[in-house]
Amino acid sequence: MSASSIAANRFGYGLKSGEAAPAKAADWLKGQISRFVVTPPEFAALAKRSEVATQLADYLDQVRNLRQQEPKQAEPAMDAAAAPKEGRTPAQEMRRMAGRAGRNHYQEAVAARFAAAVASDTPFAERLVHFWANHFAVSADKLAVVGLSGWLEFEAIRPNIFGRFAHMLNAVERHPAMLLYLDQAQSIGPNSPIGARIAARGVRQVGLNENLAREILELHTLGVRTGYGQADVTEFARALTGWTVSGISRGPIARLLGADTNPGDFAFVAQVHEPGARKIIGKTYPQQGEAQAAAILSDLALHPATARHIATKLARHFAGDAPPAALIARLEKDFLKTGGDLTSLYAVLIASPEVWTATAAKFKTPWDWAVSAMRASGAGAAALRNAPNFLNELGQPTWRPKSPAGYDDVMQSWAGPDALYRRVEAAERLVRLAPAGVDPRALGQRLFPGTLSDTTAQAISRAESPQQGLALLLCSPEFMRR
Repeated sequence: MSASSIAANRFGYGLKSGEAAPAKAADWLKGQISRFVVTPPEFAALAKRSEVATQLADYLDQVRNLRQQEPKQAEPAMDAAAAPKEGRTPAQEMRRMAGRAGRNHYQEAVAARFAAAVASDTPFAERLVHFWANHFAVSADKLAVVGLSGWLEFEAIRPNIFGRFAHMLNAVERHPAMLLYLDQAQSIGPNSPIGARIAARGVRQVGLNENLAREILELHTLGVRTGYGQADVTEFARALTGWTVSGISRGPIARLLGADTNPGDFAFVAQVHEPGARKIIGKTYPQQGEAQAAAILSDLALHPATARHIATKLARHFAGDAPPAALIARLEKDFLKTGGDLTSLYAVLIASPEVWTATAAKFKTPWDWAVSAMRASGAGAAALRNAPNFLNELGQPTWRPKSPAGYDDVMQSWAGPDALYRRVEAAERLVRLAPAGVDPRALGQRLFPGTLSDTTAQAISRAESPQQGLALLLCSPEFMRR
């Protein structure tokens, strides 16, 4: 691969139809910092987070009210026309409606994200957005998160990709999508005023939730097996109590926040915060209230283990599944030297020879392949509208990983026979939506200047039609890798 091809494909998502390869690869990448659009026009028509959250809060209120009434509705005297479908209770039917509304918001956000990536003139910046969104993963499979999942990326990731890691970390952990996904919104300090009151009543269904604390330590900052233990997780969870979501949380927290708060906003509720100083990884945090967890986050953001964890993941994403130790060390050193300045970290990455190897370093994930295929083929609006289904069929539905660890970033997870067959089928459908007159032979030479193999070139030239030739190009070894 030439330097311009590496810049376009390994750092970005490939060239758009009719776009010329960058003449000065490194300068082209660095120039995207100032040209990156935090809120692209494709997002303009999306329902705002506050609207989505208000709708979710309304549905949850109705579900709770219906559940309280269900014992009284056990009698058979129910009008047949008003009966819930398929034997569902009214509360179950309302929950189904909430899920459907959330999925509509989700699908619109996925389509907007996909369209923005396809149209972008700053594909390196877009790749960084998606890298960090996968690092701080949430899942739309959870009802409370489905309509908000995209907003974590749009509000907490996109504005911070060229800032400091600490700023992004704080924005993510305060975002309603993360707080709801990892059940932090319901965490109550056992010795807090509200916790003590609940305990006095003998209620055991509420209490401390350690999910967010554990994932921050294990996934978002330090990484696994880096010196912290279960006691640190529990202490951090205690520090995080009180961090919640306005207008959506249930029970005592909701009553404390009141009905006049803005649904979907971050809120801190002092009455559920666990009192006392916390000791985490050998350091004592005497702060109280919201400041306590904030201080811990600030330290975690600059911890040497965090530097190594981030350096390793970034090197793996750009230099191969087994990233070179020298590259990891270089990135780690810069992270610590600059206090997690991400722009500086990317500059080190761009300047590193390990990421400019001529051999394709990475096998494309379904997302990578779909975006690059859409950019190369010039497929139109119909293909973009179908983005959610398109990505589902390829096996990587957007914002729906199976765990908080996000999607795997290694070839082994994506190169199975079934996965490759799905790409062949997707390519055949996609080329039918491409504009007429695309010459796949010329396109191949433009996308991969000097690196398109004779085997691929011959296969394209022997195709029965330009459409078939374009499909072959999209499924070629050159296009499958970056």
